[in-house]
Amino acid sequence: MTALEDLQSALADRYQVERELGRGGMATVYLAKDLEHDRQVAIKVMRPQIAEAMGAERFLREIEIAGSLDHPNILALIDSGGNDNLLYYVMPFIEGESLGEKIEREGRLDVDDALQISREVASALTYASSKGVIHRDIKPDNIMLGPDGHALVMDFGIGKALEAGGEKLTQTGMSVGTPAYMSPEQAMGEQNIDGRTDVYSLAAVIYEMLIGEQPFTGPTAQVIIAKRFSGEVPSARTRRDGVPPSVDAAITTALAREPDDRYDTAEQLVVAMTTEGGIAKPSSGAVKRSGCRSTAALMVVVVSALAAALTMSL
Repeated sequence: MTALEDLQSALADRYQVERELGRGGMATVYLAKDLEHDRQVAIKVMRPQIAEAMGAERFLREIEIAGSLDHPNILALIDSGGNDNLLYYVMPFIEGESLGEKIEREGRLDVDDALQISREVASALTYASSKGVIHRDIKPDNIMLGPDGHALVMDFGIGKALEAGGEKLTQTGMSVGTPAYMSPEQAMGEQNIDGRTDVYSLAAVIYEMLIGEQPFTGPTAQVIIAKRFSGEVPSARTRRDGVPPSVDAAITTALAREPDDRYDTAEQLVVAMTTEGGIAKPSSGAVKRSGCRSTAALMVVVVSALAAALTMSL
């Protein structure tokens, strides 16, 4: 039997699985009909080795927490289930495209459009953070744009479940998160990350919306991560004259290496972008937090940690 036929058989009592919509490194998405509610849904099925690494109990617990989020800019979680061989979750089917697809098609986005998407994503992230939920993998492909153009953040809970299965996941040759958008502390594997890691990732997404490429690029995950510790944060305004100074300054602050030097919430980032002259974040906490960690030492740790990792995205 094919993977589609296996899924159709496993979920026949609840969903009529119709066809595959797309696949990534860690999951495959299917279009299905919710038989109980007579509506179209999208079912995301984790790859078997990813399911095994995460474990059903951890996956379902994190998904349940994410399912409690209720916000107009968060794609709702309808259902989830499975076992160590089959883990899935169900979302509304949205007629639209991902932000990643839009950027790929258009390149640089109109500044006003980019700011509007930023506001909506920031609202979702700030709300989730207030509930104790950190996304951990904000990137254009995890932001859907509906027919009305409004942004919907999806895949809450997956990053936490993946981190829990980190050791097993590493053995599969995969790493948690996406290097182009990953905060330095997440790249370092720090356990006590907070909402400021999502602030960093959102700033990287905003930069890409405005410039057409990520702030840090390179041929490998190791190179991309190392640039966060060895280079200056690139200025969006030097790449595009139409970027307002306040937006440029806010992105630079949000992409700070140390969490204490960033905005505390994604909403603060948006306020700074739309405030003439910008709003700087004091850097008083950086010395206390960073101690004697040197850039060179950080680079050695990061490159060593990623040396064998082949990063694949959801």
